[in-house]
Amino acid sequence: MEESREDNSSTVPGPLRIGTVLVTGGTGFLGAYIIKHLLDKGYDVKAIRRTHKLPDFISPGILDRVTWLDGDILDVVSLEDAMEGVDAVVHAAAIVSFNSKEKEQMYKVNVEGTANVINIALEKNIRRFVYISSIAALGRKTDGGHVNEEKKWEDNKINTHYAKSKYKAELEVWRGISEGLNSVILNPSTILGYGDWNTGSSAIFKKVFEEFKWYTPGVNGFVDVEDVAAATVLLMESNISEERFIINGDNWPFRKLMDTMADAFDKKKPVRETTPFILGIAWRVEKLRTLFTGQKPVLTKESAKVAHSKTYFDNEKFLKTFPGFSFTPLEKTIGEACKKYSLMHK
Repeated sequence: MEESREDNSSTVPGPLRIGTVLVTGGTGFLGAYIIKHLLDKGYDVKAIRRTHKLPDFISPGILDRVTWLDGDILDVVSLEDAMEGVDAVVHAAAIVSFNSKEKEQMYKVNVEGTANVINIALEKNIRRFVYISSIAALGRKTDGGHVNEEKKWEDNKINTHYAKSKYKAELEVWRGISEGLNSVILNPSTILGYGDWNTGSSAIFKKVFEEFKWYTPGVNGFVDVEDVAAATVLLMESNISEERFIINGDNWPFRKLMDTMADAFDKKKPVRETTPFILGIAWRVEKLRTLFTGQKPVLTKESAKVAHSKTYFDNEKFLKTFPGFSFTPLEKTIGEACKKYSLMHK
């Protein structure tokens, strides 16, 4: 998608003088890459973790430079301790799930957890706060269409509980802004790259590697994980406040995405298009399977809705604000990730 990039960099104030950054969700897919970019730029990084298992898709030499703090965004005391001596907070911790069994915990972490982080940031007079939201928080329309930062939330049957939880979490951020928090919101589209292909959006790579036969006719936004991490640091340094930015590389049909992955893996491409009726059967069968195996479902009623939506996300605002920035072509993102996944899973 061709974007206008007129030079209006004078609209970007800053940079702020920031020494120490606290990252929540630092062991997650995006959080780990944000940490990598922060360290590359010379920041001191503290990160909250709930588990001692660190992501294996980031070099241990990088992660060893992080001050890891045991804690949880639902634990106010650990948050208070973590924000001591911190100049900026990047709040990336969240549960991404379309599984009804995880709905209650997802709302608790995404909404209540964000409220906790906001409250402590206000209490500690944190100078800069960056919230990692999602394009899901902008909501989708049943008839698809184009979405930019001006889109207002609309309740409808296509919005997932994940989307609702992120929308409600954003309300907490806007509340913090109204109380004086210097904050900006990022709304990344579906994030692609090398990570743990058993979880999240990285699982798409695994399904294609296993030569999954089905594709959906939907269209969605996709973006390189390194680009989102770089955008996070740029916005953290910019001092832009009370605004949101869609971070999206390009809008692709799901079939094009899966075909490109299949070519990069040298695997068979999906050949069967799903219909709403077929997907309806599939998610019900998957629900039954998980009852017997105890495994998490690959497909749910909610994820099936998104798979048939044709929604296009506009990245013009971010590119106009940072005219020197360019998104990585999705073909390159997919090619490089597939090489790494292939090496790990020979």
